[in-house]
Amino acid sequence: RARALLQQLPPQDCDERYCPELAEEERRQLRAFSARRRREALGQGLACPVPGPCHGCPCRKCGRRLNKGDPGISVSRLGDQFWHPSCFSCHFCHQLLVDLIYFQQDGRIYCGRHHAELFRPRCASCDQLIFMEECIEAEGRRWHLEHFCCLECDVPLRGQRYVMRSGRPCCRACFESLFAEPCQACGDPIGADSEGATHQGLHWHARAACFCCSLCRKPLRGQPLTCRRGRLFCSDACSLRHGSSSSSSSASDSSDSAFASAPSPDS
Repeated sequence: RARALLQQLPPQDCDERYCPELAEEERRQLRAFSARRRREALGQGLACPVPGPCHGCPCRKCGRRLNKGDPGISVSRLGDQFWHPSCFSCHFCHQLLVDLIYFQQDGRIYCGRHHAELFRPRCASCDQLIFMEECIEAEGRRWHLEHFCCLECDVPLRGQRYVMRSGRPCCRACFESLFAEPCQACGDPIGADSEGATHQGLHWHARAACFCCSLCRKPLRGQPLTCRRGRLFCSDACSLRHGSSSSSSSASDSSDSAFASAPSPDS
């Protein structure tokens, strides 16, 4: 429950003591933002039996009727309306808000986290709201300017090329030294700017010199291929000529195609 509360109502969204690195102007904006939310949107759902005058009223979320005496959730900010307890949840993340703080906006119920994000972007690194005029936007997420750094070496990436890994930015040097897949043909890493081909979990540079038949050297990009013991062939004939006369049919995978991937997205 404590983890749920911290997720639903981040303390840094309403208390500047949890944001020690904010500049004075940002602190002022946070105080004003928090005060306005408390005044205009904050409330707490009241669990109570549905009273007689509301017998047969529809649940605000699912529309099913609530009868007199049924357990319901009343929300003072939205008038004489009721929810089933299991329906009283954040419009965005669907986490239950029974007996918890809620925020209402345009007739909808939100947890504190997602209500705040209706108005201010949230930094993907520090999880604080962004009150600066400028921020970094990448892959549908936002960062404070100083927090958009490589996940491995912390080098600032503003204005630099990067690769996204697990939702976090990585500089090209770290990506190529730590995460780039080695090419099955030449052994060199397939860098962020390189086009790669993938087949059966193995990786090649997509260039003709690497992604080609192991026997006749025919380029295989976009062509049918056979894979035998990690080697690529343009046909069963080349596979059989290259290998021994043992049961090659069980080791090969004919009439298949490789997936050629574009270079990793960067800025």
